[in-house]
Amino acid sequence: MLLSGADIVIECLKEQGVDTVFGYPGGAILDVYDALYRHQGEIKHYLTSHEQGASHAADGYARATGKVGVVMATSGPGATNLVTGITTAQMDSVPMVAITCNVKKNLLGKDSFQETDIAGITMPVTKHNFIVKDVEKLADTIRKAFKIAKTGRPGVVLVDITKDVTQNKTEYTYKKPEPVERKKDKIDEREINAVADLINRSEKPFIIAGGGVICADAAGELRSLAKKIQAPVADTLMGKGAMSGRDDAYTGMVGMHGTKTSNLGITEADLVIAVGMRFSDRVLGNADEFARHADLIHIDVDAAEIDKNIMTDHQIIGDAKLILSQLCERVEARDHSAWMRHIREMKNHYPLTYDHSVLTGPGIVEDIYEATNGDALICSEVGQHQMWAAQFYKYSEPRQFFSSGGLGTMGYGLGASMGVKIGRPDKTVINIAGDGCFRMNMNELATASRYNIPIIEVIINNHVLGMVRQWQTFFYDKHYSQSEFHDKVDYVKVSEALGVPAKRVTTPEEFRAAFAWALACGGPALLDCDIDPDDKVWPMVAPGASIADCVSEEDMENK
Repeated sequence: MLLSGADIVIECLKEQGVDTVFGYPGGAILDVYDALYRHQGEIKHYLTSHEQGASHAADGYARATGKVGVVMATSGPGATNLVTGITTAQMDSVPMVAITCNVKKNLLGKDSFQETDIAGITMPVTKHNFIVKDVEKLADTIRKAFKIAKTGRPGVVLVDITKDVTQNKTEYTYKKPEPVERKKDKIDEREINAVADLINRSEKPFIIAGGGVICADAAGELRSLAKKIQAPVADTLMGKGAMSGRDDAYTGMVGMHGTKTSNLGITEADLVIAVGMRFSDRVLGNADEFARHADLIHIDVDAAEIDKNIMTDHQIIGDAKLILSQLCERVEARDHSAWMRHIREMKNHYPLTYDHSVLTGPGIVEDIYEATNGDALICSEVGQHQMWAAQFYKYSEPRQFFSSGGLGTMGYGLGASMGVKIGRPDKTVINIAGDGCFRMNMNELATASRYNIPIIEVIINNHVLGMVRQWQTFFYDKHYSQSEFHDKVDYVKVSEALGVPAKRVTTPEEFRAAFAWALACGGPALLDCDIDPDDKVWPMVAPGASIADCVSEEDMENK
């Protein structure tokens, strides 16, 4: 079948089972959009307010569904506006394909109108990228892009196509997508046996679940292992839902704003099993002091992460689901009742607390949890509200919490929440934002209203850059340099002007009533929640300190 390059792009998307894309058109990509017009009954396109919003929406869609997210943009500024979203997804191992179009081949390198070397720009922040200058190579390149995006450790692949390639014609033949197999070629049987032996001899084991558990759909295997060996389980920000937050063995998040139980328990453990995590600085604290009494086991699909940030004692490289399944078969059922009792006592002694008499971030998150029976999908931006969303909502299943972990992208959540809701229309979807983050991409409310995407935007509004101010309070002598908003922006009016009904709340009672209203809206809704600018995230580990030195608000007051 003789087709243009633009039609081949659409046919290849259909081959891969793509029925949803996000993007923004422009000159260089118009041929692709014209082809999309002819296939609009098969592929739904969501036009966002900004290309960055489109990239975050594709990211959220991918995280929520496990499918490859697809975003499209034109050359020059259209393509460069994707870069933050591409980097966000890549840092958090999200499978995504970004399709951009460039100027014609004979205009490359001549500073032509809206010409940018987007392949060169994104090379450090993608898993792989391509520039297609020959229409005969287009179909196979797109097929490779999808396979690379979802093979092994997922990531982002960019395909940049010159405009003449979208216009030229060649023969196209349908190809069934190649199956993506779980990565097992590097799984070392000797290491599995050695790790199983360590687990069998351990008296105080501890498991840390990272985002790789979610990517590998390995939550069931992780929970089975934890139950069989009677081990407590902590998680990273990206690992939320790998272990149910309602399980007695769950201890909360680990790291800078992790619970005291997780941080102290890992410090006391004699064996730490880290699954699908990269030991980021926010998790480790002082790497020399991390799990200092334990043998440290690292299970990860990406060999590049092994011994990168901390030296480990044993490593198993490969798919987490396969490895955990094999470990569960080989370890003995253990009775660690004394260790688990000690963990429960710590949980009781070091609970997460907040002031219930006034409107606070933690109170808002707990009220959302109660009102949704813990069954909602929660997105967040980045900052204090992100930590409260991670701490106070009990995530019981994988793919229930969505946030920018590695890059820490303010403005991520609103676009992502739309992608999440489109991918999981049966679920209630809430984006928890700070006012600083909301200001960055609040134009995407126009997208939510245009398509009537029923997301609930909850702004925890402290009129400051909360986490920046928290650090300035503790480490910069309260020099609040450029972290306070002394302006007259009315987010309720902004929201209404963009077509989204909104309410402002100042008390816990007002919030509960307003949230019930938002749930019943049947479309997008926004709540502007006024809280104290001096509220802090607790516990906290100071930069460079051991996670064992995490302090609560009470500790700080006593000091």
